[in-house]
Amino acid sequence: MYKIYINDNILILKDTQDVQKNDFPDGSLLAPYNGKVKTLFSYIDMLEKSASFRTVVLHFSDIKQLWKDFKSLFNIIKASGGVVRNENEQLLFIFRRGLWDLPKGKIEKNEKKKAAALREVEEETSVKKLTLETNLTKTWHVYRTNSKKRVLKKTYWYIMQAPKQKLIPQAKEDITEAKWMSLEKFEKSNLQTYASILEVLNAYSKQGSSTL
Repeated sequence: MYKIYINDNILILKDTQDVQKNDFPDGSLLAPYNGKVKTLFSYIDMLEKSASFRTVVLHFSDIKQLWKDFKSLFNIIKASGGVVRNENEQLLFIFRRGLWDLPKGKIEKNEKKKAAALREVEEETSVKKLTLETNLTKTWHVYRTNSKKRVLKKTYWYIMQAPKQKLIPQAKEDITEAKWMSLEKFEKSNLQTYASILEVLNAYSKQGSSTL
């Protein structure tokens, strides 16, 4: 199964034999893929422009072919980021363009994924004595560039650790705040963030405690 975030809505690609209607929330659209690549645009457009369906489940008898066809529609960018915790079990959040986020950024040419994650977290928050602990998860999301061209972005996420310290947000990346906050406080405060970031935090809450 593949999960792709499109404007905070979700497109799920799944093998037909694995589809169970009860697996998805009410209001989801369940549809078969007809094997014609161009028809995929209609589902992408739907999730970009409409609030009719928050989740679209597209299924096909050959999931590898469906995934190949979907990826063929985009330029693919790879990025890395981190869920950084300090000795008080607070996490490092950033505030960018009106939403709370986690530090991440594009992997440079010939750069390793883990090295990119460490570099991006350090650049965006000026955090020091940062160490990478373990792999966490991967997310996919679709966005448009300034020229309105669609891009499919794959982000690799890692659990990291750093001592609590003063943070400096990277202004040139439109980051206006970098802050330590417990996951519990973040969730109770109902702060605005991306659906994909909630997925990363959910993965951390399940896996993070086992790495303490």
